[in-house]
Amino acid sequence: MSEKIGVFDFYQLSKNIPVIDVRSPKEFETGHIPGAHNIPIFSNEERAIVGTKYKQEGREPAILVGLEIVGSKLRNFADTARKLSKDNQLLVHCWRGGMRSSSMAWLFEMTGIKTYVLEGGYKAFRNYGKSQLTSSKKIIILGGLTGSGKTETLLKIKERGEQVVDLEGLAHHKGSAFGALGQEPQPTNEQFENNLIYEWLSLDITKPIWLEDESHSIGSNWIPNELFSIMRESPVVKMELNKEDRIKRLVNEYAGFDAKFLETCILKIGKKLGGQNVKAALESLENGDLSHVADITLAYYDKSYSFGINSRSENSIYPVYLDSDDPEKNAEILIEFAQKTIC
Repeated sequence: MSEKIGVFDFYQLSKNIPVIDVRSPKEFETGHIPGAHNIPIFSNEERAIVGTKYKQEGREPAILVGLEIVGSKLRNFADTARKLSKDNQLLVHCWRGGMRSSSMAWLFEMTGIKTYVLEGGYKAFRNYGKSQLTSSKKIIILGGLTGSGKTETLLKIKERGEQVVDLEGLAHHKGSAFGALGQEPQPTNEQFENNLIYEWLSLDITKPIWLEDESHSIGSNWIPNELFSIMRESPVVKMELNKEDRIKRLVNEYAGFDAKFLETCILKIGKKLGGQNVKAALESLENGDLSHVADITLAYYDKSYSFGINSRSENSIYPVYLDSDDPEKNAEILIEFAQKTIC
């Protein structure tokens, strides 16, 4: 007989036991537990048929239609489950822990696979996960003007054993008008949240967690309100790096991209840059003077970032002056500063 378990136990077991999501392909594509395999009990069209039957005629007629649809698929479900199982075990869930997951768990158990069912289903995973985003009281925000090397420094901080969540890495976006360049397509917002939740559950909330200073949106993805509100209240270790170093970094990051792509990115912030600045930036781009392009765009990004950080409590901002763009060295300096000043 299958065993129902809560979200925390389900998450712990998912590190070693495969997760089977029996929802429809469309539901799965919108968002799923990271690493899960989709064995849909109904296709998108079949789910619509059963749902319509339920609304029009009630539960029992819907079940009968569902049985008609599923009957011919049972052997394939069982074969797929056996191939995916590890140590003859599987984790199973649907949307709310109802008939779809219970039915599939019954089938898996009948074929000899020990099956654990997520109580409350995918909805419970989402609710629990979002609630956990508010659980840490030791968040440190790494801030700094555009071109300071925050992301690279953050990853160096992680290499030194600190707990780090790379929000831009999860979003596949660097957060600016140029942020999509060189990145994979962004996940759906629901999937971004799921990836964040899954990583967050692995953290020790009694120890500091480093995050980069971000606006609410990162490209098309949005940081969940539960976490964003805490980020805005958390102390900021602000990297202070001279503008020349920041321009050099930006040129190195974007020099390899096609000029047409860079032009499109400049035009995205055209209204905020102003007509004369856009014209100057595009002329510099055409002439291959990327340093001047970076200098012009930084005028906008520096102003925008300063506006955002000035809306925080002055007592929560800790400037750290750095004499070079050396992420490894700067990571060491920032960790030491945080340990002495904040932690």
